[in-house]
Amino acid sequence: MFNVLLVDDEPWVLEGLRTMIDWNRFGFQICGEALSAPEALKLMEQLKPELVMTDIHMPVLNGLELIEHSKRILPLPPKFVILSGYDDFGYAHQAMRQRVAEYLLKPIDDEEIEAVLAKLSHEIQDELDAERSYRKKAGLAVHYLLNRLIRDELSPDLAEQASKAMQIQGEPLLQCLLIEIGITETGVDWIEWMADYGPPSLLGCFQDNSGSIGVVLHVEHSTPDEVMETALQLQSALARELEGPVIVALSGTGEGIQAIGKLYRQSAEVRDDKRSQGRSGVFCYQEPRGAERLRGLPFGWMDELLSVIMAGEHASIESCLARIFAAMTDHLLHLRAFQADVADLELKLCRRIAEMNGDPDLFMDRLQRKLGHLSDACHKAPLKNYMRLLAFEAASQLEELSKLNEHNTIFQVIQYVDREYRSRLQLQDLARHFHMNATYLGQLFKKHAGKPFKEYLNDKRIEEAKLLLKRSGMKVSEVALYVGFPNADYFIHKFKLTTGILPSNYKNHVESKQR
Repeated sequence: MFNVLLVDDEPWVLEGLRTMIDWNRFGFQICGEALSAPEALKLMEQLKPELVMTDIHMPVLNGLELIEHSKRILPLPPKFVILSGYDDFGYAHQAMRQRVAEYLLKPIDDEEIEAVLAKLSHEIQDELDAERSYRKKAGLAVHYLLNRLIRDELSPDLAEQASKAMQIQGEPLLQCLLIEIGITETGVDWIEWMADYGPPSLLGCFQDNSGSIGVVLHVEHSTPDEVMETALQLQSALARELEGPVIVALSGTGEGIQAIGKLYRQSAEVRDDKRSQGRSGVFCYQEPRGAERLRGLPFGWMDELLSVIMAGEHASIESCLARIFAAMTDHLLHLRAFQADVADLELKLCRRIAEMNGDPDLFMDRLQRKLGHLSDACHKAPLKNYMRLLAFEAASQLEELSKLNEHNTIFQVIQYVDREYRSRLQLQDLARHFHMNATYLGQLFKKHAGKPFKEYLNDKRIEEAKLLLKRSGMKVSEVALYVGFPNADYFIHKFKLTTGILPSNYKNHVESKQR
């Protein structure tokens, strides 16, 4: 049944609408009545009717103003039918502008209003079906992306896709809620059920390999108590629905898409622990006591490792890995926490590869073909192997990209100088144009061009000047300015220094040979 709200400042009109129409016949039920527009707005927020039938002429706010206000304050306004005793084009025109479903004149004709209700019933049903279909397709897309994220298949491309699918901007605070249902055969599509009845903070759902339902929550503006209340209400509702045990495991918090894999592992650890104990209820993840978090170490071990990988310092990489592995051997690191930090390192390295015009997906594919996914490395030995390979493969890839980018950039710089040599080129301007350090560009230019920038530029200008002196009737001063020298005196000095003769003598010598 669709809910309909009746609005009129005359009680007898409301009574007539309530009694004269067979609402159930058209799939409607009256959920409320209001004698004014302000009262109607409150009821619309509380009851969320699919249809509002309202008089146009009322005190405080008229029917058209009611519609306008509702569209401003309600996320999903209902359809409206205007009932009016005013056969006025102005009112009808305003109603059309507000996209009112129907505009009916009093006294109401039974056949007319029944036809309107039959039509609106079909329209509302079609819209709900379309919305449900869209949500299901969108939910399936999110489900697929989340299943990849919880398997630590994180890459910049996947992170971007997931952010768009879940409409996440920046790196908001997230939590993972994992639901273990004791009954295996329920006949319920729990992903769809969660989309319909889950909390407002829900960003997406997934189902892991063990059949548990996962929910990713946006908790940026929620207190821990509010999140706990959400989990308790969900667990209570499911336990009543299924009449059986339900475990709801709540992870810690993490920032952004890259945290989802870690949050899932935290909630899965809680679920596994409580399932083995035969428990039911809501349980929260607690950081293991006595286990130091690698990322939280004051010495910044992971940041140091990232730095030496990017610098391509192989000996330093080995030293950093040895220190980290020693901590693993001494049981200072919690295994799941360490996996999460390696996943974070992966993401940062993939981002750097993408920034340097590399293909992070191809890099990760090559890595995983050799050793599988990070999530498969559940013990210390495979984790060490995975991290070592990640570190050295990334260092080699970044070094290769650095050389390639360096060659490509300096090639573009030299081409630019060859094209723009007539302009007033300065090394500092060139460095700003190509977003490089001027001193480094000068060194790089000399390495690839075989001579310093200023010498290369002057030689280029003089070669062009020689052609002009040979083939044109231009004066020496005109040639000097045309090829980019600031004045004729400086041109003459550089020309003689390079060729051994003055430009005027060079011009005369060429002309005498041509006679």
